[in-house]
Amino acid sequence: MSDPEHIAALPATMRAVVYNAYGPPSNLRIEQVPMPRPAAGEVLVRLVATSVNLSDWETLRGDPFYARVGGLTRPARRILGSDIAGTVVALGSGVSRFAIGDEVYGDILERKGGFAEYAVAPEIALARKPAQLSFAQAAAIPQSGEIAVEAMTKARPGSRLLVNGAGGGSGAFLLQLAKAAGVQVTGVDNAGKLEIMRRMGADETIDYREQDFTRTGPYDLVIDLVAYRSVFAYRRALAPGGRCFVVGGTTRVLIRMLTVGALVGLVSGARLGMLAVPTGPARFEPLAARCAAGEIQVPIDAEYELARTREALEYHGSGRALGKVVVRIRDEV
Repeated sequence: MSDPEHIAALPATMRAVVYNAYGPPSNLRIEQVPMPRPAAGEVLVRLVATSVNLSDWETLRGDPFYARVGGLTRPARRILGSDIAGTVVALGSGVSRFAIGDEVYGDILERKGGFAEYAVAPEIALARKPAQLSFAQAAAIPQSGEIAVEAMTKARPGSRLLVNGAGGGSGAFLLQLAKAAGVQVTGVDNAGKLEIMRRMGADETIDYREQDFTRTGPYDLVIDLVAYRSVFAYRRALAPGGRCFVVGGTTRVLIRMLTVGALVGLVSGARLGMLAVPTGPARFEPLAARCAAGEIQVPIDAEYELARTREALEYHGSGRALGKVVVRIRDEV
C-alpha cells in the first residue's frame, strides 16, 4: 500500500548538491530542490550518509566518455551520490519489504540522488542496515563491496593476485577478502597508500610511480580498478593461463580489452576483459554481515558535511583517500 499521509506531510523542498554542467567539483553547489516522491515499488529515504565512489567522480567530470550515457552534452541527473544509508519515511504503492522507520542502505547508481537530504530508491536496491554498523559504515559498503565480491569470484586459494588501485574503497575490501581466503596478494597504488594496503592484507606493495607492476609477477589474476595500461602490458604480467579484469579506466582501454584483449587471449591462453559487476543486496549484504561481525574492516578515511560535498569529491578525485570518503547528511542518532 502507498502511504499518502506520510507523503503529504513531507516538506515541499530539500537541500541538495547539484550541478548543471560536466567539469570540476567547483561546478557543484547547494540548492533547494523539490522533494522527490516515491512511485510504485519505491521508498523515500531520509538520508544520514552517502559515500563517494569513482562513478561520482567520473559522472561529475563527464570523463571517461561512457560517464555521459543518458546525457551527452549535460548531466542527465543533477544530483550525484549512489551509495546511501538512512531511514525510510514514505512508501510507494506495492512496497512490502520495508516499513516507515526502517534503517536501510543500498546502491542507487542508476538514478543517483544521494547528495541530498532525501532520496527515492527502488525497494529491490535496498537492504536493512545491520545494527552493528553506523550509517556511515553502511553507506561505504554497497558499490565498493559489489566490485570486491565479484573480483573474488575470480580468485583461488593459493593463487597470486595483483590489485591495482588497492588503496581505495574497493581495493581495501578486496585485499581483506583475498587475504582471508588464502590468496597471495600484491597491492599497487601511490606511496601514500602503501601502509593502508599492508594493514588491509597485502603481502607485497608496489608504488606505481616507482615501479611498473606489469613488469613484476607473474600473477595468476590481475584486477585493475583504475585501468589505463595496454593489453600487451597486462598480458606480460600474467602467468600462463592467467586472467586480467579491469574495472573503470579510460574508454580506450575498455574498448581494447573487449576487442584486442579477446584476440590476445585466444592466442595466448590467457583471459583479458572487463569485470562485469552484478549489483543489489544479494551481492553486498554478505559482505556487510562480515563487517558487522568484525571480520572485515570498513575503511573510512574522511567524512564531510553535506555543505562540503565539493571538498569530498575533490579529496576523492585527488587520489589521496585511504579507502572510502563519506558525506554526512545529518548527525547519526
